[in-house]
Amino acid sequence: MKIKFLGAAREVTGSKHLITTDSGKRLLLDCGMFQGKGLETDGMNRDLGFEPESIDHIILTHAHIDHAGLIPYMYKQGFRGSVVCTNGTRDLCAIMLSDSGFIQEHDTETFNKRRVKKGLPLVTPIYTQQDAVACMSLFIGVPSDMNFRIDENTKVRFTSTGHMLGSGVANLQIIEKGQIKRIAYTGDIGRPVDPILAPPVPFPQADILITESTYGDRLHDDEMPAEEKLLEVLMNTCVNKGGKLIIPAFSVGRTQEIVFALNNFFNAGKLPRIDVFVDSPLAVNATTVFQMHPECFNSGFAKVLKTDSDPFGFDGLSYITKVEDSKKLNDHKQPCIIISASGMAEAGRIKHHLVNNISNPANTVLFVGYCAPSTLGARIQSGIKEVSIFGTIYPINAEILNIESFSGHADYKELIQFLSCQEKSAIEKTFIVHGEYETQKKYVAMLQQEGYKNMEIPARGQEFEVL
Repeated sequence: MKIKFLGAAREVTGSKHLITTDSGKRLLLDCGMFQGKGLETDGMNRDLGFEPESIDHIILTHAHIDHAGLIPYMYKQGFRGSVVCTNGTRDLCAIMLSDSGFIQEHDTETFNKRRVKKGLPLVTPIYTQQDAVACMSLFIGVPSDMNFRIDENTKVRFTSTGHMLGSGVANLQIIEKGQIKRIAYTGDIGRPVDPILAPPVPFPQADILITESTYGDRLHDDEMPAEEKLLEVLMNTCVNKGGKLIIPAFSVGRTQEIVFALNNFFNAGKLPRIDVFVDSPLAVNATTVFQMHPECFNSGFAKVLKTDSDPFGFDGLSYITKVEDSKKLNDHKQPCIIISASGMAEAGRIKHHLVNNISNPANTVLFVGYCAPSTLGARIQSGIKEVSIFGTIYPINAEILNIESFSGHADYKELIQFLSCQEKSAIEKTFIVHGEYETQKKYVAMLQQEGYKNMEIPARGQEFEVL
């Protein structure tokens, strides 16, 4: 059996790991888009490193675009195998991949207008909204913790990682030469305490472990709970300074957490009388999907539901879907909160809100999750004095803040604790993926201190034979 690492290898996007069995069966663990590398990104996403029709099954850990975003492209290029994931992941992919296809079409149209002016040939989107809708026919949703038989030699069981709705470790059992090989691929790992989701759970013993390392060299600052920090920031921005609080947040996960926190402030009488806008059509649909999967909620959130039938809604909160309503926010003069995607500020309506608000010192831009180093969000947080958005330079006069404890990624102590359910001596090989290389090297050193052995940090395109 061979494992080839084709994405999220010494970087944090493009998760894609190919298992080829001795019998020729080909299983792809995740199929994510590369993000945040400018013009280089398009070429990296189109060059899969294999022929899509050669893949028998995609095993999908969760719905984030850097893990699932190339499935429509696979379909467009001839893939007709199955996509196996949890029910929550399937339902989220139905809206997230369609939204991604729309973005591909829109961004390509904008890009082509510039190319026409320069006399350059037109380009085509990597995939369309139609491709995204069509690929959903390949999805098979299965309940968490159920052993699902993919074929005569392959079973998978998803156990929750608490990273996002439906996320799970893909626990594979593959029979080769009469022997069972146990492979656990964690996908992204959530935090032990989440405002909405149930915590990560222990997963079955693995012979081969493939695990993420996004925050493998840092700890979350939990001296003050994230909700208290959020309240402090909004009071300072909207009440003391009379400005706007701009929050780049992924439409799925972080947006619901922020809205839930604001809902709690409202119920407790702590939220000032200001308008709150969620400017993301995807967030509206995602919130509906959340309400469809109470099996993913923690006990605290379930308790809230008994007294508050709509924890994602309160007086003063508006969900915006239409483009013309989004544009009207540019003329909104009163203090307010605008939550918009994407969380790394690489795409979506948030870029327009940054253009209109980042130069005003009364405003605050608050990041609530991880931003890959090359993204617009990371550049804004780096301390630079001006930034290019849509090809125009804007001075950064707004206050720039980050509440990392809202992040859905476990820090290194939480990662190590999550892996502690494994018997270290039984793991034949551990592959560290989904992290910046310098971070991964530090994380490996920590794991070695914990007693882990035989670890690899694979480079993109590197292949390993596992016996």
